[in-house]
Amino acid sequence: MAPTPSPQPPRTTPSAPPDSPATLSEAARDVAAEAARGAATAETERRLSTDVVKAAVAAGFARHLVPAAHGGDEGTFLELGRAVSAVGEGCAASAWCVSLAAHVGRMAAHLPEEGRREVWAEGPDAFLVAALTPLGTARPEPGGYRLSGTWPFVSAVDHADWALLAAHVQDDAGSPAEPRVLAVPRKSWHTTDTWHNVGMAATGSHTVTVTDLFVPVGRTVSREDLFTGRGAAAVAPRLAVPMQATTMMFAAPALGAAKGALAAWRQHAERKIRAAAGMPGPALPGMPSFNRISWDVTLTRSATEIDAAELLLERAARTVDEHGPGLNSPQTMGGWRDCAMATDLLVGVANRLFRGVGTTGQSSASPVQRFWRDINSIAGHQALQVESAATAYAHQVLGS
Repeated sequence: MAPTPSPQPPRTTPSAPPDSPATLSEAARDVAAEAARGAATAETERRLSTDVVKAAVAAGFARHLVPAAHGGDEGTFLELGRAVSAVGEGCAASAWCVSLAAHVGRMAAHLPEEGRREVWAEGPDAFLVAALTPLGTARPEPGGYRLSGTWPFVSAVDHADWALLAAHVQDDAGSPAEPRVLAVPRKSWHTTDTWHNVGMAATGSHTVTVTDLFVPVGRTVSREDLFTGRGAAAVAPRLAVPMQATTMMFAAPALGAAKGALAAWRQHAERKIRAAAGMPGPALPGMPSFNRISWDVTLTRSATEIDAAELLLERAARTVDEHGPGLNSPQTMGGWRDCAMATDLLVGVANRLFRGVGTTGQSSASPVQRFWRDINSIAGHQALQVESAATAYAHQVLGS
């Protein structure tokens, strides 16, 4: 399919969130309710509704990790994780998109001052997306780079004001140099409708194409400076942390989704238990009687594992908040490990709940099956795969 011009919906971001609650996680409850109401439609349309994005921006997600010097909240990772999880209880896809938007705000803090001023020219609530795999090429020119490339899986791109896109810099001889990340305004890319996944369907993670675009050097940053965190040291030292230390951005939506799945499972279980209470024995000769203990064990194991996953994710977030740019490699790799293992626990919860609701609970109208698909889809992300985190953690502990 040929690229088509990106849709240009009206800006969804007020210059400041009016009458915002005391914390982002409190405001997130309203976002979760809006997301839950529109979850089925969002899945069908394969994109978030404008109303959900507006609610998320008004709640303060976009500005949460924006430097205070640019009008942002420069908030904590712990508070953001709690807020993302709250949204995930209503819709995992919405939680994924608002989590990434907040974290990409932190990434944009690594741009030079000129680029930061452009990105946040209309205030700190610009909705940002990113594709950090260097799939494009950037040829140096006086004052900047000539960018071309195609980047798949750009979540919530239909709602974005800016995109951070990674590219290999190529010199005159055609040899690749260090990758850079370039900030591109929405008018300068095209979107191709390519997102047709069974899980996280509502994220609208379509493909972005940029052709022969000049990007001034002030809107670019070394990918290494971004991944190590040092690019933001001058403007917001507390946000200047390694990328691996922020893996909770991907895991927190799964935590919320598991909580949402358990809540939906409980409603189903309560109906089953009430119905069984009025039945003296098996409905038909030879059929097993209702076994209450299986429901009790499913509830207990699932609730406990969700709590355990939450403790791991909150520990990872607290470590980043407490140590900031002083994070050492063991702390960074330990946080990555915690996020991957927490997600693995949540996959087990989702699979148990999906099996536990039985045939009637697996209807396409049931939220349990949607959460089950979404959690398994989230767990497929490279950053959350146990093998990747285990290799990094074990090399840190045992050596290579």
